[in-house]
Amino acid sequence: QAAKKPVCLEFLNMTFFFQEGTRIVQPVLLGKIISIWSTMIPVILPPSTKPWPTPQGLSACVLTWAFLHHLYFYHIQRVGMRLRVAVCHMIYRKALRLSNLATRETSTGQIVNLLSNDVNRFDQVTMFLHFLWVGPLQAVAVTALLWMEVGISCLAGMAVLILLLLLQSCIGKLFSSLWSKTAAYTDDRIRTVSEVITGIRTVKMYTWEKSFADLIARLRRKEVSKILRSSYLRGLNLASFFAVSKIMIFVTFITIVLLDNVITASQVFVVVTLFEALRLTGTLHFPMAIEKVSEAVVSIRRVKNFLLLDEVSECNSQLPSDGETIVQLQDFTAFWDKASEIPTLQGLCFTVRPGELLAVVGPVGAGKSSLLNAVLGELPPSQGQVTVRGRIAYVPQQPWLFPGTVRSNILFGKKYEKDRYEKVLKACALEEDLQLLVGRDLTVVGDRGTPLSAGQKARISLARAVYQDADIYLLDDPLSAVDAGVSKHLFGQCICQALHEKITILVTHQLWYLKAASQILILKDGKIMKKGTYVEFPKPGVDFEDILLKTNEEAEPSRVPDSPTLRGQPSESSVQPQESPRPSLEDAAPEDQDTETIQVALSLESRSEGKVDFKTYKDYFTAGAHWFIIIFLILINIAAQVNKDICFGLRPQANELSTMYAMTYGKGNIILLSDPGWYFTPYSVLTAGTVLFGISRSLLMFYVLVNSSQTLHKQMIESILRAPVLFFDRNPTGRILNRFSKDTGHMDDLLPQIFQDFVQTFLLVMGVVGVMVVVIPWTVIPLISLGIIFFVLRRYFLETSRDVKRLECATRSPVFSHLASSLQGRWTIRAFKAQQRFQELFDAHQDLHSEAWSLSLTTSRWFALCLDAICAIFVIGVAFGSLFLAETLNVGQVGLVLSLALTFTVMVPRCVRQSAEAENMMISVERVTEYIDLEKEAPWEYEYRPPPSWPHVGRIRFSNVSFRYSSDGPVVLRELMPQITSGSKVGIVGRTGAGKSSLVSALFRLSEPEGRIWISVINTTTIGLHDLRKKMSVVPQEPVLFTGTMRKNLDPFHEHTDEELWNALEEVQLKEAVEGLPGKLNAELAESGSNLSAGQRQLVSFARAILRKNKILIIDKATSNVDPRTDELIKKNIHEKFAQCTVLTITNRLSTVIDSEFVMVLDSGRQVEYSQPYELLQDEESLFYKMVQHLGEA
Repeated sequence: QAAKKPVCLEFLNMTFFFQEGTRIVQPVLLGKIISIWSTMIPVILPPSTKPWPTPQGLSACVLTWAFLHHLYFYHIQRVGMRLRVAVCHMIYRKALRLSNLATRETSTGQIVNLLSNDVNRFDQVTMFLHFLWVGPLQAVAVTALLWMEVGISCLAGMAVLILLLLLQSCIGKLFSSLWSKTAAYTDDRIRTVSEVITGIRTVKMYTWEKSFADLIARLRRKEVSKILRSSYLRGLNLASFFAVSKIMIFVTFITIVLLDNVITASQVFVVVTLFEALRLTGTLHFPMAIEKVSEAVVSIRRVKNFLLLDEVSECNSQLPSDGETIVQLQDFTAFWDKASEIPTLQGLCFTVRPGELLAVVGPVGAGKSSLLNAVLGELPPSQGQVTVRGRIAYVPQQPWLFPGTVRSNILFGKKYEKDRYEKVLKACALEEDLQLLVGRDLTVVGDRGTPLSAGQKARISLARAVYQDADIYLLDDPLSAVDAGVSKHLFGQCICQALHEKITILVTHQLWYLKAASQILILKDGKIMKKGTYVEFPKPGVDFEDILLKTNEEAEPSRVPDSPTLRGQPSESSVQPQESPRPSLEDAAPEDQDTETIQVALSLESRSEGKVDFKTYKDYFTAGAHWFIIIFLILINIAAQVNKDICFGLRPQANELSTMYAMTYGKGNIILLSDPGWYFTPYSVLTAGTVLFGISRSLLMFYVLVNSSQTLHKQMIESILRAPVLFFDRNPTGRILNRFSKDTGHMDDLLPQIFQDFVQTFLLVMGVVGVMVVVIPWTVIPLISLGIIFFVLRRYFLETSRDVKRLECATRSPVFSHLASSLQGRWTIRAFKAQQRFQELFDAHQDLHSEAWSLSLTTSRWFALCLDAICAIFVIGVAFGSLFLAETLNVGQVGLVLSLALTFTVMVPRCVRQSAEAENMMISVERVTEYIDLEKEAPWEYEYRPPPSWPHVGRIRFSNVSFRYSSDGPVVLRELMPQITSGSKVGIVGRTGAGKSSLVSALFRLSEPEGRIWISVINTTTIGLHDLRKKMSVVPQEPVLFTGTMRKNLDPFHEHTDEELWNALEEVQLKEAVEGLPGKLNAELAESGSNLSAGQRQLVSFARAILRKNKILIIDKATSNVDPRTDELIKKNIHEKFAQCTVLTITNRLSTVIDSEFVMVLDSGRQVEYSQPYELLQDEESLFYKMVQHLGEA
């Protein structure tokens, strides 16, 4: 293959050179025909003596050009496609290798933009690249031929072209600068849209939709301002294509007249046709080449900068398990941020061997997760050494599921073994949860793991690690997301038994499990404060002693092993296979249907069918301007063409028809001007008018269509923000981003250009047809026939190409979805050494898109070849027909029709092709308008609005409330009837998946509940969503942070003073940590707050809720990743600061709610208990009592 590539490229170069050469030969042959014709007029020759070779040569040139032109473009576009695919492969591979530091310098938005818009430049630049050298070379060849025909006068016309080429070179720099700025603004816009989509629940519950819509609109305006400038430059390029060749002809003939030269009829048509031949290359393809190369250079630079970002070091790769497995850190010191003076971890020393459980505890931000990242090799050492022998399985603090079935998420590329699989499900307490899912373990979960609860996602993540049968298990606080009973089961059955022979490092805040640990490591500020076994810890002298002492007060596990040796005892539920081979993930090729489903879990989105309806066109054009502007645009286009036709149809009043541009009349074969003075003035005015009209219509067209794109984007973002949460659960992030990146890019860039090109060529064709019919009326017969053939062919082509284009658009979405999902789970992918498998999945998604793209490319080229072949046959017919009708035609008529026929072969196929391409590109508009017409949630405000002081009290009353996330989904809450008095502190507990977080969704009407919820005498369904949601503060289960400063994340829209922000941070025990950041409140956070720990992210979210100062505060497991001491302090502050407020606390920690005034216990969506904690603990039959008993006596 390597040997064939140079041959292939050489063949393409020769093809291109040859096909462009035939374009230059055609005018020469036309001149020969007219010269011969001039000598034939006095004598009627018999058929046998007529000059057949010349039209035969012209016919051969036309046919050769038609076939070689499309052969070249088909193959060169395939080269562009392969280049794009290769670059996409590199970008994704790099994305999987990005270090934590590098993620602060890029974002999901930028990577999506690189994959959608930047790599598109490779498709475009390959088509036009050769014109950079062919344009000047063709200009030199044409100049030589013109010199042979008309002498030095030709230099006047060529001077116009040279000036244009120099101007285009300068414009190329502008294109480069504008595209660079546009791409940067696009990165910011797509990043913001991505963050809004990812955190849509938080955005809706905090009523930030309008604010984010305004923010995105501001970013979009900056982007469009640069796009408009680029579009105006493109408009000037297209206007030059329309007018420059006519100016060149005008200047050349004026120079001939001023020099008093005599010109023959054949010379007129050779000059005109040579300039027309140069027109396509010199005034369209060459400027396009400069534009595309300039933009491609910027895109290459952007891709290069991305590829040069910092990568995770491979020096800490796991060694094969050929002997004893071990994890050892020796004097380990490391920095997340190399610019920081304070190390993340400092002087860590410990060793863990098989069969040992190392428990890592410490306050929020102590460096617990960083320690696991050091073992993974994510955090490179600046000092010391890490030794890791054995294969690693990793359970992240924020569980990550890729789009696929529950089973495929657990298998993660391993072969399905039923017995082993069922043991893992049992050990991870997933059997009961899977029974509740409609598809059981074949239920497809989205890129955010919906519709599963956080606890269910955490257990699937744990099951994935256990099923891998690795040597080393790194568990980053997997027990915080589950209730007490499940937590006990996971620790006893999974960690202590299933992993009893493994190296296990467990980060936890569940301090009552420390007794079972082989070693305990207490971290604070990245340093080891204490290390040893549980019995070695003295009560005084340890900074963390107050937390450890709580283990005597907290309920201890009744049956948890109390010595490290018990962890090594096998049991019936152990999932440890007997001497089973351990193939790596790369080697474990799927051998059954279930593992294959990983590759097809992302279903293609729904697509429209049939024609793009008239409403889509109407919406598109009217979005950019009023009807009056559109009518004016139509009139100015018609005026431009009429002006051109008059200009080049100008002829003196004479009895016989003159030559092509009718500026002269024939006398024998010598062309004379009747009155140069009479001719110059109107011709000059009309030429100037042609130029002005051409520029005006181009600029106005681009202005209207780019404005249409801006308006449709604004309507789409507003529609997305008004869509119910269910829409985001059912549509992966990548699918939505596809509309905002690729489809919007098409509307910004390609569609205005295609429409403008189509309108210009259509009007040109109408002018050509009109002149041909006037000069030789019988040409109307073949022209009508051609029109019918083109119409039928276009209709036949569009029936296929529309659906292929829709398929191509739909197959892009899985590429972006897979990218977004992989970026979220890149640490898990790297820990499991699954990069190759995910790279193959990405390539499979890309291959599917490439198949659709290649099909679209092939059908388009087939259509273009058919059009050009038909036009070539038409030219052949005209060339030979003129010989048969020699006695009825004069030189002017023959020259005019033949030269117009040659123009016809270029313009008519281009016109029909661009009309079809415009309809295909309207698919992008159709897809955008689909999102504009999405189903909306309830109005944000009704005409009736509650008073500003509502609610006066925080009383909440549920009246027979049931809740489901979709009309066809299962009921997750059933007939709730609790009444919560004003100022109550209510704890809400229940098993994982019982419906606790669904209660929050019902209160905030993220989906409409059945029944009624009353807040302070107002039925929540009778008021607008914003009026309801603004009056409740919520700390969501999954904290959502945005790229930007700490201040922006606490107060995105500048509604609070700095003093209020610091007070809120102090209340959540985060003030000291923020003061330690460089810039303090102005410290920059990475995307999703990834440079903060999970606990710190929860505390920032907590502070954000406190700032709202509402009468109702809902805390949804907001301290699950926080240490017990910080949790206790926050709880104390909440009770003091919110003494008059109603506080609903959803938690898995029973200690958090044990001092609440009331406790609500949910089970399978039903309220089974609602009373004071003391009363529930007195009732030994109560579910709450049994949950406490899971931990022992309180």
